[in-house]
Amino acid sequence: MSSDAPSTTPQTFINRHLELIIAILLGLVSIVTAYASFQSALYDGQMTQKYTIGSNLATEAESLYLEGNQQYVQDAQLYDRLTDLQLDIANPDPAISAAAQIKYDTIYFQSVSDEFDAAIKWADAQNEADPELWYSPLNNEDYQNFLFSGYQDAKDKADVTIAEGDVANGLSDRLTLNTVLMAISLFLLGVAAVVRQTRVKLILGVVASAIFLTAAALTAFIPFIGL
Repeated sequence: MSSDAPSTTPQTFINRHLELIIAILLGLVSIVTAYASFQSALYDGQMTQKYTIGSNLATEAESLYLEGNQQYVQDAQLYDRLTDLQLDIANPDPAISAAAQIKYDTIYFQSVSDEFDAAIKWADAQNEADPELWYSPLNNEDYQNFLFSGYQDAKDKADVTIAEGDVANGLSDRLTLNTVLMAISLFLLGVAAVVRQTRVKLILGVVASAIFLTAAALTAFIPFIGL
């Protein structure tokens, strides 16, 4: 074989088509960069939405807690009043006892809710069964669940929603970092496209490709979200 025959080694092929390869890489990196930037914007929007919903739920939870706590305080004052009237009912003076009984029945009928009524009956049964301890209806679990379960549910939803916003924020930050890496890759490929020395072109192209592949792999592990 003549030594003047054209070489067909891979290196020679790369040298001959290096500019085309760089142009293709520039287009590919640009597309993936645009994708990563688009996904980052979507996650930013999702983060904002989750934070807004979570904040509204937290405000609702606080309102429900204040409402429940206000009812708790009112019932505590009501129970103190009923207890005072029970002492008057036990008064040996029939007139005082009868008047107290009328007041007790009227206040109980008008002001005691069904849930608080059940709690009072529970406390009376417990105190009768175990005289050595004193049970307050205000400590009844069902009664407290009635007052504060709405608050707890709203708070749990707020915590979950805000946590989802934190996840979206973290994914958006990762995508932004990947976009920066791809921008560096684009810069290196742009320089490689204009330099004349083949060796420099090859080095810049390899470095840019390595950065791009790393950023693309990291981006691929981030879940896709559509509109």
